[in-house]
Formats: sequence, structure tokens, C-alpha cells
Amino acid sequence: MFANSKSMALNWTSPEHALLTEPLRAFLVAMTRTFRPRLEELLARRVVRQKEFDAGLLPTFLPETADVRSGDWKIAPVPEVLADRRVEITGPVDRKMVINALNAGTNVYMADFEDSTSPTWENLLEGQVNLRDAVRRTIELTQKETGKKYTLAEKTATLFVRPRGLHLSEKHVLVDGRAIPGPFFDFGVFAFHNAKEQLARGAGPFFYLPKLESHLEARLWNDIFVFAETELGLPKNSIKATVLIETLPAAFEMDEILCELRDHSAGLNCGRWDYIFSFIKKRRTDAKAVLPDRAQVTMATGFLSAYSKLLIKTCHRRGAHAMGGMAAQIPIKNDEEKNAQAFAKVRADKEREVKNGHDGTWVAHPGLVALAKEVFDAHMSGPNQLDVLREDVEVTEADLLAVPEGPKTDEALRHNIRVGLQYVEAWIRGLGCVPIYNLMEDAATAEISRAQIWQWIRHSAKTDDGAVVDRARFEKTLAEEIEGLKKEVPNFESGRFTDAARIFSNLSTASTFADFLTLPAYEELP
Repeated sequence: MFANSKSMALNWTSPEHALLTEPLRAFLVAMTRTFRPRLEELLARRVVRQKEFDAGLLPTFLPETADVRSGDWKIAPVPEVLADRRVEITGPVDRKMVINALNAGTNVYMADFEDSTSPTWENLLEGQVNLRDAVRRTIELTQKETGKKYTLAEKTATLFVRPRGLHLSEKHVLVDGRAIPGPFFDFGVFAFHNAKEQLARGAGPFFYLPKLESHLEARLWNDIFVFAETELGLPKNSIKATVLIETLPAAFEMDEILCELRDHSAGLNCGRWDYIFSFIKKRRTDAKAVLPDRAQVTMATGFLSAYSKLLIKTCHRRGAHAMGGMAAQIPIKNDEEKNAQAFAKVRADKEREVKNGHDGTWVAHPGLVALAKEVFDAHMSGPNQLDVLREDVEVTEADLLAVPEGPKTDEALRHNIRVGLQYVEAWIRGLGCVPIYNLMEDAATAEISRAQIWQWIRHSAKTDDGAVVDRARFEKTLAEEIEGLKKEVPNFESGRFTDAARIFSNLSTASTFADFLTLPAYEELP
């Protein structure tokens, strides 16, 4: 086991931890040496494709994989425990969240090392400890302030884990003197410590894969799964993964992604917020792709409606679950009218999903679980809707690129600044999941905010008052919104808003679009 993987090649730049055993080190070294060269080639391929998009080419259905799209094949059957996934809750991996999410009454809890976790070394290690304890049902927490004790209920949600995206590194772990890829660390530590235990308890090592841009990246993950099953002595094809379709190129390769992972697939998911961000990023030089206020970019219009319906059709043709998107609303205390309006939006969104044929949906707060379950129970009598083939749906390349209409407003510009600043400030303090204006926000929120501002400046967009959005206007508005936040945010002065404003401003006004906010922001973390 772990042939040619001297663990001395792995170095920790932070204090040792009980999780980081010698056998784990050998496993991480072997995985990194085996797959890092391919990962680097795939990341370089992303750069080449982006240059093509910048030059005016648009994503297309790949001619070289037409036989995959036309072929009559299906994914391997999923375990019975994954047949019904009608409501899933997602969130970070802090101890209280893990317990509450597993107890929330959902079918699945996706423990998130990606967009809702700020990847400080402490957060990552504590998250792995929390999940290890949760798998073994030993997790508990007593709050020092109140004495309240949190323990697992008799029945809990099925655990999925989302590692970081392929583009992220983990600077605290060096293999051959270089940072290990973040997703290798997250996946490797969790699978090493928990996969066998999960299988013994009637579940399994289940994952969500974020931000894939091609079927070749899905192939990489499939090969990593095969490697892990072999090295860890797991049953063949016992690892299952749901892929988030949250990048524009991936929407054109859904069949191919399912095919690459067909023995390890647990379906696809509509990652709507990151998908909006990716749509802006991939078409950043295209003046015809400038989006209106983000509130106008809904799942019922334009490219989002097209890709969600295509995802359902694609998945069900292949016998795979088609999961819906996130409801980010949170209950609003002390305002019954606003709370009712928020819940009405959630209900309408979930009704759209289940009537379109989705097999399940996401919520960000336990307070929305009952509503989501009520909607899916009312319209989905069985465990899923795999029999709803949606052969009536025909989605073209133009449909997947259709830009929704709507105004561009000064208030939207200001809202992007306010939300983006508050999220970035929280993230660099170590908080990745933040309630802002009655929504539970993660990194995708800040990405949309800064990307839309960048796009408006780049293409001299005009707001409905006729004024152009340029750098001077942004900087003036930024200064005004910072003054407003000083009055709105408790302990503003003790926070990191100066750093957040610098990061957010640089990203929003740079001559070259930065691929991910979390890359420069990561350098601000300890």
C-alpha cells in the first residue's frame, strides 16, 4: 500500500494534529504525486479555454463527444440510502452546525469545506474532527455561555462532503516542497478516516464535487476515487459523488460528466449562484452578455431556466438524480410580513423545481426544511422522479447563452458593494457562512457581487437613470457605502473592513478579471 510514497516528502507548516497520522501522510503523498501533474494540466487547459472565450468563441456542445450524448447508457445504480434525497441542507463544518444539520429532518446534509467554510487551518482540522465524530455518532457540544447540550438525534441525515474546488491549494501541507491541492487534502483526510466506518454503518463515502469545467476534470475525480478505493481497501465503486453544474462550460458537458463518473455518480445539482458568477466570468469580454440587476436573474428566465431543464432531462435519461438549487432565505424574526414574503418566494421556487422534475432541493436553514419537504411531498409521491424523462424539453446552445432582460440600477450597484464587503470581511476573519440581509450567504455571493461590478465597469453599463458605471462612480459609491456600514455594523472598527475594501475594490476594478476571489483573499488568512 502507498507504494513509492515516502511520507517524509510531506511537511506540515503548522503544529502536528492527531488526525495527521503517518499512514494518512503516506496516502496524501501517493495521491498528490499520482494526480497533481494531471490537475495542473487541467488548470492550464482552463486558461487556454478562457482565452478562447475572451477572443469571442462561445461554449458549444462538443463534436468529439457526440457519441456519448447520443449513446444509450446509464449510470450505475446508487445505494438505497440515496434513493430519496428530496430535501438537503448545506452548511459549514463547525461543530454546532454539523449536529444541527444532521438533526434538521432532511434526507442529506452536505458538509461544506468549500464556499461556506473559510479555509483557515483551524477550521479545516476542526471540521475533519467534527465529521469523524459525527460518522461515529460520538459528536456532542455543550455551549459554555448557556450550558445547552447538543447531541445527535436517533435518526439523522445522510452525510455528503464537499471538498474545495480543483483550483485551490492548502498552504499548510507541502508535498515535495509544494502546497497540496486543497481538494486532495479535504477528500483524502475524510475518506482515509471515515470511508470504511460509513460503509459499516450502512451509508458510504458520498461527496459533492464543485466547480468542474469539463468532463476531463470529472475523469480526474473518477480516477482519484478508483485510486482511493484500491489504496484504502474499499469495495469497488463504493464512493459516490454528485457534481454541481455551476460553471458555464460544464452545462454543455453534462452527459459527458455523468459518463466519466458513471460507476461513481450520484447525479448532478444546479449550483445556481456560482453558475451566475461563471456566466459573467466566462463571457466577461462579451458586451452582449452584460447582466441586469442580480434580482432579475432568476431560475425562471434565460440561461438559468434552460440549464436547469436540460439538467433534469440529461440526468433522468441516464438514471441519475437531478437535484435543485439553494434556497438561501432564513427566517426573519420580529417581522411577520417580511417573513411571509420570504417563505412565499421559497415555496414558489420549490414548486417550480418539483414540477419541472427535480428529485430534490437544497435549503440553507433548518427553518426552511418543513416548507421544502411539504412542497416535494405534495408533488412527488415516490422517492424520486427518475421516471419523468422530460422528452418535451429541447435546449439549444443559444438557450444556454440567453441573457435575461431587466434594469440595471444604482441600488443594485450599492447592494453588491454592501453584501460583497460584509462577506469578504467575514471570510478573512474565518467565517465562510454569513447571514446578510436575511439571506445565508457564502463565497458565491461575493463572487457575483464583484463580478457584476467588474462587468458593468468593463462595458460602461448605464443604470436606469442614464449614468454610466465607471471606476470613479464605483469608488465614490464604495466610500459612501463604507460610511453607511460604519453605522449599520456593530463593532465595525474592530473588524477587517479596511482589508476587505482593498480586496473587493482591487477585484472589481482590475484591468484583468481574477478567476476567483478566494485566491487573493486566501493570502489574508493565517
